[in-house]
Amino acid sequence: MLLGFKTQLKITSPQTREVLAQHCGVARHAYNWGLWLTKNILEHNKNNPEEKLKFPTAIDLHKCLVALVKPKYEWYYSVSKCAPQYALRYLREAWDKCFKKTSGVPKFKKKYKHDSFTLDGAIHVDHFKIKLPRIGWVKTYERLPQGIKPKSVTISRKADKWYISFKIDIEVNETPKPINVVGVDLGILALATCSTGKVFEGIRAFKQLERKLASLQWKNRHKQKKSNNWYKAKTKIARLHQRIANLRKDYLHKMTTYLAKNHSIIVIEDLNVSGMLKNHKLSKAISDGAFYEIRRQLTYKCELYSSKLILADRFYPSSKKCNCCGEINPHLTLSDRIFECLKCGWIGDRDLNAAKNLEQLGRAMPEVTSVYKKTPKSLAEAGNKAKRTEN
Repeated sequence: MLLGFKTQLKITSPQTREVLAQHCGVARHAYNWGLWLTKNILEHNKNNPEEKLKFPTAIDLHKCLVALVKPKYEWYYSVSKCAPQYALRYLREAWDKCFKKTSGVPKFKKKYKHDSFTLDGAIHVDHFKIKLPRIGWVKTYERLPQGIKPKSVTISRKADKWYISFKIDIEVNETPKPINVVGVDLGILALATCSTGKVFEGIRAFKQLERKLASLQWKNRHKQKKSNNWYKAKTKIARLHQRIANLRKDYLHKMTTYLAKNHSIIVIEDLNVSGMLKNHKLSKAISDGAFYEIRRQLTYKCELYSSKLILADRFYPSSKKCNCCGEINPHLTLSDRIFECLKCGWIGDRDLNAAKNLEQLGRAMPEVTSVYKKTPKSLAEAGNKAKRTEN
């Protein structure tokens, strides 16, 4: 399967930094110019419904760019031609998503925000360096995969650091699974609670780093915009943002890798994250948990390690149902952290009870063959059937 590989570039020469920044500037200018042109075309079609103009493709946009923009701005010829080409291609893909109503209207790009560009052509990969068109050999801190020849690479900038990413072909690993089925309940107090009793706590360093971030932003409030001190403070803030994001990514990757490597079947809930974020009292804690990112990582890692991922139905009462007798407690509230069954008398942690119910749901579906499967509503009581079978 194809996976993305991303690593940091070791930029020691100011000239190389300048060339990379020039490529980002050209790609950003081409994207914004194409967005301006396409918006004018859509506005013209709206005001003149009788004239049906064909919406331009990425090739049409590039032809107009070569004819109208490049002769006007000579600095287009100082960078690779791939940078504006891929920028217009990404713009066309953004419009396609907008027309399908899977995303909003594309926005104009700003300097120093999500700077990136894509190159293709003669790309050669060595142990600790990679050769790029019009740029030359660039060193990396990490050893690169050998025996590959990527068709294209994407170079991006975060804070004052540069990164390179490309796709590599990875073989599927069939690792031995010591545990067959595990239920994972995602929460706020504990990020993930497994039915085996293992608990993944949330990252406690966020609060300390957030206080430091607030202090840096408060100190930067009165600096003159676009001054040297303003740029220095902005770089410090961007570095701290990147550190917080890296801490979250590292923790989530370690957790999802452990689950996919050591369990044959993983059962999680199909959470309505966008609906949960409407609760303003818990929206920040839910955002820090990154529930959808956990689901996304488990989706491809289960395929990589030959595991299976099951999504329980969104309305499956995993928290309100007793894992011993199956009795549902409709009066359980979010503030009740201890589950007490009024029928059999079982008392335990609320999240552990939900994880065990998800495990029973996974054991009731031994016929699962796909890597990704969502349980229908008709299987909402499958956990009770599994419990009766065990007894």
